Amino acid sequence: MKNLKEPPRIGRETAETIAAQALAWIAGDAERINGFLNLSGLSPAELMAQAGDPRTLGAVLDYLLTEDRLIMAFCDEAGLAYAVPQAARAALPGGETWHWT
Repeated sequence: MKNLKEPPRIGRETAETIAAQALAWIAGDAERINGFLNLSGLSPAELMAQAGDPRTLGAVLDYLLTEDRLIMAFCDEAGLAYAVPQAARAALPGGETWHWT
C-alpha cells in the first residue's frame, strides 16, 4: 500500500461521496456484494433503503477495509490513494475507532 506521512483530511460530505462510490463498486461484483451483505447482516432491500445513511456508508467502508486487496482494487479503479478509504471512514459515524497506523 502507498505510505503517507500524514493521513489525508477528509470532511464528512467527501467521506459520504467516497463511501457511495465504494458501495457502487462493491455492488458491481457478486462476490463483493455477497461478502458485504453477509458481513453487515443487511438484506438487499435493507441496503437499498439505507444506502444514503451515514452509518450504512460507514459499514461499506468497514467492509472495504477488511482486506488490502479490496482497498487496492477500489482505489486503483477510483484513482484514489490507498489511505483515502480509511480517512473517509474516520469522518463517518463510528469512525473514531479507525486510527491511522
